[in-house]
Amino acid sequence: MKSRCSTLTARRIADYCDLRLAPLLAPEEVRSLRECLADLLERNEYPPYRDGGLDLHALAGQLGMDPSRLAHVRDSLQPIFDAVARAVAEYRLRPEPKPRPKRVSAAGPADVARKVAASPSRSSLARKGKRPGRQPKPVVEFPEPLETTWEEPDSFGEALRLHAARHGETVYHLYNAVVRPEDGVHRSTLITWGRGVKAPRSAISLEILQRIERRYRLPAGYFAGKVGGTHRAPGDFELSEIAPAERRRLAWHLPDDFNRRPRREQAEIVDWVRNVVISGSTDYRRYQTAMMRQRYAVRFTCASGPRRKSSIATAEGESGIINAPKRLNDEMAEILRFKTSTFAAFGLQRNGVWGEETASQKVEHFGLWFGAFAAPPESEVQGFGVDPRLLTFAMMIFPQVWDWYLQWRERRRGFYTKWEIDLLSIAAAFCREETGWLRQTPRMAANLLEIEGLISEQDITETRADWGGACDRMYKHARRRIKEIDRVARIHRDPFEPILPVLEAPSPVGEYRKITEEILRRMPDERHHPRSTAEAVRAFLLLRIGLHTGLRQKNLRELLLCRRGDLPTAERRLEDMKRGELRWSTRDQGWEILIPSVAFKNANSSFFGAKPFRLILPDLGRLYETIEAWIDRHRARLIGSAADPGTFFVKTAKMTSTNAAYCQNTFYEAWRTAIQRYGIYNPWTGKGAIKGLLPHGPHNVRDVLATHILKQTGSYEQASYAIQDTAEMVAQHYGRFLPQDKAEIAARILNQVWEAA
Repeated sequence: MKSRCSTLTARRIADYCDLRLAPLLAPEEVRSLRECLADLLERNEYPPYRDGGLDLHALAGQLGMDPSRLAHVRDSLQPIFDAVARAVAEYRLRPEPKPRPKRVSAAGPADVARKVAASPSRSSLARKGKRPGRQPKPVVEFPEPLETTWEEPDSFGEALRLHAARHGETVYHLYNAVVRPEDGVHRSTLITWGRGVKAPRSAISLEILQRIERRYRLPAGYFAGKVGGTHRAPGDFELSEIAPAERRRLAWHLPDDFNRRPRREQAEIVDWVRNVVISGSTDYRRYQTAMMRQRYAVRFTCASGPRRKSSIATAEGESGIINAPKRLNDEMAEILRFKTSTFAAFGLQRNGVWGEETASQKVEHFGLWFGAFAAPPESEVQGFGVDPRLLTFAMMIFPQVWDWYLQWRERRRGFYTKWEIDLLSIAAAFCREETGWLRQTPRMAANLLEIEGLISEQDITETRADWGGACDRMYKHARRRIKEIDRVARIHRDPFEPILPVLEAPSPVGEYRKITEEILRRMPDERHHPRSTAEAVRAFLLLRIGLHTGLRQKNLRELLLCRRGDLPTAERRLEDMKRGELRWSTRDQGWEILIPSVAFKNANSSFFGAKPFRLILPDLGRLYETIEAWIDRHRARLIGSAADPGTFFVKTAKMTSTNAAYCQNTFYEAWRTAIQRYGIYNPWTGKGAIKGLLPHGPHNVRDVLATHILKQTGSYEQASYAIQDTAEMVAQHYGRFLPQDKAEIAARILNQVWEAA
């Protein structure tokens, strides 16, 4: 007779997971799968299957994982789950071992016969609808507690076991009482909760928590508070008609009972999240979203130009996207050499030099300028339809070319903006006497070719005959147009609009600080979700250090890290790298940020006076505690096996993005994501710190700091100190200092006279 013990053991399951799954999944994910497999084998339960294969969605809900992560390793999961299923089937098909014959007691056969006759037989129990053996405990809706007082546990698993035992129940019995067949939740899920191995994440799991709270008559949200912050978005919301990428973004902001709400209300919630949280419901954001679908540009590939991640599409043929012809590309490279080299070429003069970021920006702007002319007239862009081989920078010398472009811009947007003024300033600079690039390169006239309806042969002939005169005409034309547009230009992108609720508060910094407190309140449990905790700590430090320093995002994301006890980087070395560093100051016994003035965009500003920026961060609001935790363990968790970029802030390195260094776009998205998850108040979930806030990037924190000091002191000079700039720049761009704010400051001073009396 065969033994009922399976040949598959927990040890073999562990070996398989270490060999086949560990190279593909995170350690905590491998551990969860190993425990699930061992539990199924121990309890002799079949794994979840559907249509002859492993049901990844049911398994993901049981494990609290993202189904896409399991789909990625389906081929490695299927064999081990099939092995467990075979082991369970073998167990159930093998015959039970025959019982050993019982030894007759000294009482005699007659006494034994009387006992057997007195006990109910199996057949009689079956007729009564009862199973032989110990009968299960009946399920009641509200069991009476055995004890009314208890010592409050710290963890979720301990709390679940405590209250089950306090009511005389096991986790097995609790499962029968609160889980319904249609929930699709396995008993092992509650067992892992009780053991503290996992925590509920999916929408149905959170609903079961609410049922347990109601059953044991505990306060609403009692167990949710023990679980800690959400470490990832639930994956079982009914959003089948929405693409997976958008579904993942929406899921963070949907209420736990989304699936139980009416269809009309579900549509209302999704629409609100899309418009307010994901995109931001400003006029400019809606315009930008629409225009992003209409790609048009000429993409330059000149090797001498600085590399910058552009908003221009990377695939050619998308509604006017073309690669620059060789001649146009060579002209762009020559302009970059002229404006970025240490010395101007012999025989040429220039006024000002482009830095790396400025040069990258100009390359993109020129690509859009030429793209408007190259785009087909019948397309959504409604360009001019110029053959790309006819394009040349010499076109910028003709006033009629610029007038067409300005009118085209006005048709698309509906009005003129500062963008057109900036472009015309470039045209004027190119044609300026003595220092203009076009003015000093008359050979560019040879590249001019007739463009029907835009540049005639006569225009070309006259320009070649008097290149200097043509440059003078264009320079005067550009100056006139700048004055005319400046008179009617409108502000399309109001930088203050996303943060108006903060700027209108009596204490803007105090209002913005609520976001950091929300992050701490919803911090995930580090024991169960170490990576999610690290990402929340990073979001906290992003906002806190941004609020204390007022640095631009470039200086923040390039901030180097020197650990406590290490030798700080020499100031000369930081100047060469044009970067700052966060280091421990033994003199001041605090974390210090030191940034050389050359690393700032406004390095020549009177604020610096060629001296470095130095600031000791205050040990307030758990800042030092969080910095040290970030350096000790959280930062390394996000870097993983990727190379350490040496910066204080690092992004999460994954299989699809192995680089842990931030770039301009990823750093902006990290800040924006923190605002979406913790800053924007969501009326459907009750989460979020500030009502009316909209998504924004790190630059807005400078507006918050400047406006806060203006409201407190009324001094543009003091406000400029907070953002390393001048009073003029604060007045023009950063401070939202309204007449009522000024009147309030004056009233505070004048009211002191009446209070003294």
